[in-house]
Amino acid sequence: MVEARLTVTIPTGLHLRPISVLCSRSIDFQSSISIRIGNKTVNAKSVLGVLSAGVKNGDEIELICDGPDEEEALEVLSNMIRNGLGDEFIKR
Repeated sequence: MVEARLTVTIPTGLHLRPISVLCSRSIDFQSSISIRIGNKTVNAKSVLGVLSAGVKNGDEIELICDGPDEEEALEVLSNMIRNGLGDEFIKR
């Protein structure tokens, strides 16, 4: 199991569009992938699960990957989150 702490820098937080991007890419990995915010842990492969976490701009999350391709999943998904998950409204 590997994990990374990340700060969400999407001004509107994790809403449907960036969540869809994250979940679509997460499904490509065999590993189980979770997001923890506070005491809540959700399945990163589930749009509704991630949406229910209510992640806002500035929130710190933990990305947790466990399985045969966990290292690659952590690297790819962490970079995607750091880069705003394709949300064109991101301000750098």
